[in-house]
Amino acid sequence: MSTNTTPRRRHLMDPANPVRPVNDRALTNVQRWVMSTLVVFTAAHLAVGMVVAALEIDPSATAARAGLNVIAGAFMAIAVVAGRAIHRRPVLTWWLLAAPLTAAVGMWLTSR
Repeated sequence: MSTNTTPRRRHLMDPANPVRPVNDRALTNVQRWVMSTLVVFTAAHLAVGMVVAALEIDPSATAARAGLNVIAGAFMAIAVVAGRAIHRRPVLTWWLLAAPLTAAVGMWLTSR
């Protein structure tokens, strides 16, 4: 068996000894922002989808329209709380006003 006696170049990774940051603060911060962005945008899209679904229902089904708008407000509240919780911030904030505002806008749109 022949052994390779040439030294490994420093810019190449050694598969036997991978070097990874264990507690890299910047990486953790980026992961938090990516995760909170995904959660908030997903839940907000669900809320908007509920309002659009309420608009597509038969106009005589007012209870169903109201129910979908309330669910839209709940999704928006979940979005705000989840985003704040991921960043370890207090979940009770003025941003929670986005939830009843979403429901109110949905009610206004469906009542026209």
